[in-house]
Amino acid sequence: MALIVHKYGGTSVGDPERIRNVARRVARFHGQGHQVVVVVSAMSGETNRLIALAKAVSNAPEPRELDVVVSTGEQVTIGLLCMALHAAGLKAKSYTGGQVKILTDSAHTKARILNIEEVPVRRDLDEGNIVVVAGFQGVDELGNITTLGRGGSDTTAVAMAAALRADECHIYTDVDGVYTTDPRIVPEARKLDAITFEEMLEMASLGSKVLQIRAVEFAGKYKVKLRVLSSFEDEGEGTLITVEDNENMEQPIISGIAFNRDEAKFTVLGVPDKPGIAYQILGPVADQNIDVDMIIQNTGHDGTTDFSFTVGRGDFDKTRQILDGVRQHIGARQIEGDDCMAKVSVVGVGMRSHPGVASRMFRTLAEEGINIKMISTSEIKISVVIDEKYLELAVRVLHQAFELERA
Repeated sequence: MALIVHKYGGTSVGDPERIRNVARRVARFHGQGHQVVVVVSAMSGETNRLIALAKAVSNAPEPRELDVVVSTGEQVTIGLLCMALHAAGLKAKSYTGGQVKILTDSAHTKARILNIEEVPVRRDLDEGNIVVVAGFQGVDELGNITTLGRGGSDTTAVAMAAALRADECHIYTDVDGVYTTDPRIVPEARKLDAITFEEMLEMASLGSKVLQIRAVEFAGKYKVKLRVLSSFEDEGEGTLITVEDNENMEQPIISGIAFNRDEAKFTVLGVPDKPGIAYQILGPVADQNIDVDMIIQNTGHDGTTDFSFTVGRGDFDKTRQILDGVRQHIGARQIEGDDCMAKVSVVGVGMRSHPGVASRMFRTLAEEGINIKMISTSEIKISVVIDEKYLELAVRVLHQAFELERA
């Protein structure tokens, strides 16, 4: 007998029939002798409907009010799923985030989990109940409802699995696993049987939308085995996300290709080449909560240098305004910006023991006439910034160059 945590997103519980399908799947696991905890999101569209309703009856709700409204969607889902489980003759008990005591800090709409009270849940499991928990929500030390931010139900599920020391945490989505890249761009993309936490964390941070990055971080920290599966297919093993297998760490060299279309690049030309100049440029950007990704500073010449960095495309105009003020302050010559950039990354733990990955990547892009604007590397990742118009071509040729279609 194993203890397994299931997580179902909004599309998986989007209507009554899908909720009944979830109940049938959970019942099958329970019938095999497993203890099951189910974490659910709000029904697809339910959250937006509730927020719109709140705004219609009040003037611009404060964050705390919105937390309460958004959390209501998950509460609707846990009630409906318990009804479906009861109708199937199963014992089930539901918990909101506050009832299970998912204790968080007070950063509303992006709260971080501090502790989970596991005793009541374990008691219910031992009594033969299926435990259904509302994802995405918690409660702070003052008893106020908090929410975990985008993709927060993934984080709830992993945190519950860590607290209960579950054997596995199953994340059910609208795809049947993690692929070498997006099959919509590369039809030959292959589903991975397994991937390491490190690789999944890199891919999630680089644009892969399968899992929320905080959930992967949590799973890696507490060694929670994750499995990504399709909520619409009954067969298949999905993709297991786990610790690195030292016996197989030399293969494959590359596990996947991630990409992000929403990149913008800035270059501050003629920057005085002196200590502290990077802070004078990026400090005001950080003060406005704008995330900076890649950073490159050229070698100084004649007392000046050029400083380049990337931000999300949605922050382009705001960053431009900030830099216009910075330019005058530091005496830079010119600001150049381009919001039609994309980032392509190859990821794999095999890079540690295989030289030549970068050269193969750069040669492949050069043969297609794709100019590299910026380069960033880590132990298991190489990322390049290119013109967005070349993104899909770059992904296809790199997928072929590293033979990712082969098992």
